[in-house]
Amino acid sequence: MTAQEKEIAKLRDEITAEMRAIFKANMKIFDWDIPENDDRTSAELIVQTMQEALDAIKKEVAEGKYDNY
Repeated sequence: MTAQEKEIAKLRDEITAEMRAIFKANMKIFDWDIPENDDRTSAELIVQTMQEALDAIKKEVAEGKYDNY
């Protein structure tokens, strides 16, 4: 197992918790800002936006942007 694999094994739960926290925080904002919010639609839109952000980061990684971070 590489050093990176060992590190991600330690951080996996923390990263997942942080992603869920971002999602839940945005769900609360939708509820605060939209009087008759449709939670499922909000959740789908938030997940879509988070996925777009992850896809952009993945592209940057593939392009080498973080090779010397």
